[in-house]
Amino acid sequence: MNITFLGTGTSTGIPLIGCNCKTCISTNPKDRRLRSSVWVKENETSIIIDVGPDFRQQAISNSIEKLDAVLITHEHNDHIIGLDDIRPYNFMSKKDIPIYGLPRVLKDIKAKFHYAFNSEIPGTPRMVDKPLSNEQFQIKNTKIIPIQIIHGPLPILGFRIGPFAYITDASDIEENEMSKLENLDVLVINALRLFEHKNHFTLDEALEKIKRLKPKKAFLTHVSHHMPPISEVQHLLPPNVSFAFDNLTIEV
Repeated sequence: MNITFLGTGTSTGIPLIGCNCKTCISTNPKDRRLRSSVWVKENETSIIIDVGPDFRQQAISNSIEKLDAVLITHEHNDHIIGLDDIRPYNFMSKKDIPIYGLPRVLKDIKAKFHYAFNSEIPGTPRMVDKPLSNEQFQIKNTKIIPIQIIHGPLPILGFRIGPFAYITDASDIEENEMSKLENLDVLVINALRLFEHKNHFTLDEALEKIKRLKPKKAFLTHVSHHMPPISEVQHLLPPNVSFAFDNLTIEV
């Protein structure tokens, strides 16, 4: 299984418009972050987790030529608003693209992109909604386990695919869901900044979860411009933890 980080930034991306902080003016390409999303390729199955406003750019930069399904963690714009740009995959496959998410999330997507569901208008994206519960499901031969996550006041989803798990925008993980994250080769988890935020893990909170779950390797994502440049914070991390960066590809 190959995992490509299409974006690793928070809702504003880095650099933030109009900002001259150390992170935003950094010349290190690893400090430039599009909105968070990952591409998962397992055998012949191609899945995107979250489709934000940078998706077109991300898909072109990473030569994503095939899309079998989209998994959505939650309905905030930085995770869904690029869905209109799945149209080329409709044109190539001549099929609707299945969109998996919580029923509440799919209802919001169908309101925003009403023209993409059961529409006769030519040239629009074509989607079919696939509501998720807390049960394992399958896309082709790829088995996926939803993980219940807390994002401030909002229940959202993470996903486990084999020995890989992806969690973003978390401020907590329900205790009864932690067992789903045991024995991982790779855990991706959000770390917004160094100081407290009510809706997102800080670096210390993310490292605490990593220490408890003991994955072989962990990558930090959904990083804001309030996090110092990578060169200044990488030394704070244990040997098995790294900051993810845009266009990084790992094999799991």
